[in-house]
Amino acid sequence: MNLAVNLLQKFKDRDTQKRLKVYQDKVELIRKRNLEAWDDGQLQAESLRLQKEAKSGIPLDELLIDAYALVCEAAKRKLGLQPYDVQIMAAIALHDRMLIEQHTGEGKTLSAVMPAYLNALTGKGVHVLTFNDYLANRDAKWMGPIYRFLGLTVNSVQAGMSLSEKREAYASDITYVTAKESGFDYLRDSIALTEADTVHRPFHYVIVDEADSLLLDEARVPLVITGESDTTSEDRIRFAEVARQLVEEEYYDFDEFQRNVYLNEAGSAEAEGLLGCGNLYDSHNSHLLTSLNCALHVELLLKKDVDYIVRDGKIELIEEYTGRVAENRYLPEGLQAALAAKEGLQSLAGGKILGTITLQHFISLYPKICGMTATAHASAMEFEAIYQLQVVQIPPNRPNIRIDHPHRIYTHKEAKLKALVQEISSVHATGRPILIGTSSVEESGMLAEALAVIGVPCHVLNAKNDAEEAVIIAKAGEIGAVTVSTNMAGRGVDIRLGGGDRTQAELVTKLGGLYVIGTHVNESVRIDDQLRGRSGRQGDPGASIFFVSLEDELLLRFGINKAFRAPRQDEALEEPVLRSKIAHIQRVIMGQNFDIQQELNCYSDMVEDQRRILYAERLRILKGEKPMSPSEQRVRLFYIDEFWADHLAYVSYLREGIHLESLASRNPIDEFHAQITQAYEQIPAKINSETAKMLVKLGGSNDPAEWEKFGLKSPSSTRTYIINDQYIQNKRSSWGAMTVFAFWIRKTLQPVFGWSKL
Repeated sequence: MNLAVNLLQKFKDRDTQKRLKVYQDKVELIRKRNLEAWDDGQLQAESLRLQKEAKSGIPLDELLIDAYALVCEAAKRKLGLQPYDVQIMAAIALHDRMLIEQHTGEGKTLSAVMPAYLNALTGKGVHVLTFNDYLANRDAKWMGPIYRFLGLTVNSVQAGMSLSEKREAYASDITYVTAKESGFDYLRDSIALTEADTVHRPFHYVIVDEADSLLLDEARVPLVITGESDTTSEDRIRFAEVARQLVEEEYYDFDEFQRNVYLNEAGSAEAEGLLGCGNLYDSHNSHLLTSLNCALHVELLLKKDVDYIVRDGKIELIEEYTGRVAENRYLPEGLQAALAAKEGLQSLAGGKILGTITLQHFISLYPKICGMTATAHASAMEFEAIYQLQVVQIPPNRPNIRIDHPHRIYTHKEAKLKALVQEISSVHATGRPILIGTSSVEESGMLAEALAVIGVPCHVLNAKNDAEEAVIIAKAGEIGAVTVSTNMAGRGVDIRLGGGDRTQAELVTKLGGLYVIGTHVNESVRIDDQLRGRSGRQGDPGASIFFVSLEDELLLRFGINKAFRAPRQDEALEEPVLRSKIAHIQRVIMGQNFDIQQELNCYSDMVEDQRRILYAERLRILKGEKPMSPSEQRVRLFYIDEFWADHLAYVSYLREGIHLESLASRNPIDEFHAQITQAYEQIPAKINSETAKMLVKLGGSNDPAEWEKFGLKSPSSTRTYIINDQYIQNKRSSWGAMTVFAFWIRKTLQPVFGWSKL
């Protein structure tokens, strides 16, 4: 097996080298187009010529050399930036629709300008999807002078902009925007009743920045638009109290990966007594079972200051991969309400869901996709399987000389914390800057307190002060700086040695550069690599190390503490096999997560296919491509939205209970597909029927005031938010073997023996 993998890797490496050689040859041709002697007017005239040729249908590949040479010269004149050869190679790969891996600090922002300019020459628009609003605004302003000098328009979209401001921004030749905001705008467009209320134009070419986060880590995140919200009337407090009485271990079991919790027989019997509901598994009690499962899940699996924080009387979820507050994100409605009840807070219902799309499906709407990140190679298989994107590793401008030390592994958490504090203290005494990546807000706070006790000041960058992250992370390379950060905060912001001060930078270089310490290993080696990559930018010296204990959650989950029964000790374990075991676990988990994603896609892909068919029909009606009166147009659009929202509610209902189909020996996915297909096929007839009835009521009136009397209008207010997909992923296996067996016993033997409870 290893031999086959090695051979495959050799073929891939050879293919990569060939591709890089082609790119290098093109770079030489671009360099030969020396435009230094041209005045500004000549450069701008050349840009106009390229625009005319692109719009006349000449393939962009034939214009690439001239276009890239033009951008290189414009960058030098307007920003004082001379792109390196490797940046131009990355730019060629991006136009080639590749996903490039370019090390931190290598200048991805400038690399993206060349393909953005080239593809914008057609006039069809280019989107650069960024990680957050700060980066969208920063990059549009930073790179804007290049585009404008060459006669193109550039803008950024920010959350909270007016409709007209967004229309103007999306009409620009190049638009910098977060993936989420662009997706929300797409959802708002999808329920607009007039074309004037839409902001997007047809999608063309997209460059996805921080592609690993957007295309993989958050790919399954559903964006949602809902109607007016109102206060939930359900008594969630009752279920929270019952869940607290069921936290004894004899009442529940976890699945093998501690991702799901479910009642066992004793727990079911106890819950039935507490709720006074009879058999909890009878169909008429399904709402009770769902509410109780939600309450149990939040009580046992969601930890305050790890999975969420409470701030200003509201629950704010924490992003698993960044450790920051996940702005405008909620759990699925029942779970969100249960979490609010756990913390004694009021929860608002989400309102009727009018539309939803995952980031994965949204980004796949672009005909031409490419991306860039510092960590892609470890997940190359996933990028190719999901997006048909091949990963190309771009060599660094200067060799990477960062030293990545082997993990230091301890028998218990206390020994790890003690060693960690000692290491930070001794390195800090030299003045060398240190960046520490922690697993949670809770751990950040504990470490900061431990450092304060020994007199080591530190900046804490976590989910509780995320607004300041760009400023704090930029200073992490200064002499004496100690920065404690949850996971990968501050992405897209360079950490320059000495904070950009040349004298300081020389001193920090002599001290060995930025020292990165991880307090745990992540499920994905790619996330570990993101942390490591904060050090050693542009050939700078640097080092990284990870501190691990056998009591860390990841190792406990896989029983490593039982496999290696070392006596408790303060010294690090010298067991090379342990390090290889940890690497093996990370590979296993990446495979499991990929399998989960593929299975979840089986549910969501068909719903997305249905949405696209219906939305294409809706768009034709909205744009007046189908002959009909204004009143029929309004009525049809209204009922398309109405019945699609009903369909989404039905889909959600099915997803809640479809795993029960396996109890009847039916494949849940096949059953789900059959039921939603049957439901979807009824939608056109319903639309036609209700449209006909409403047109009779309207009497052919084309007066908008008359339409509004009959409720044919957009919701008075809408709300967009993100559903945290973690629960949706985890609940796929929430009915484990024990639950299935218990359910079957109760259902089958109860009438035989007359049992009321088991």
